[in-house]
Amino acid sequence: MVYTTTEQIPGKEISEILGVARGGTVRARNIGRDIFAGLKNLVGGEISEYTKLQAEAREEAISRMVDDAEKLGADAIVSVRMNTSMITQGASEILIYGTAVKLK
Repeated sequence: MVYTTTEQIPGKEISEILGVARGGTVRARNIGRDIFAGLKNLVGGEISEYTKLQAEAREEAISRMVDDAEKLGADAIVSVRMNTSMITQGASEILIYGTAVKLK
């Protein structure tokens, strides 16, 4: 499945728009990561535990968007966007969506 943030795919022609494909996940921090992050916060630098958590959440949301597009019969997803929001203290949602299309 090809997905892109652009409205077109170079060398391909969109023959049909099938609708919005979306995928999301809600992830929460855990106590182990919070303790290490608190220590890291004292000395500065990247908090790699949270970076890994966010990367895993993004990949899960992308996978769910692709699954949704496949259910619609899509060949590709264009105009992909990502949105994050805080659900509660320590938990955030990642939503990834785009336009599912058929290609000629």
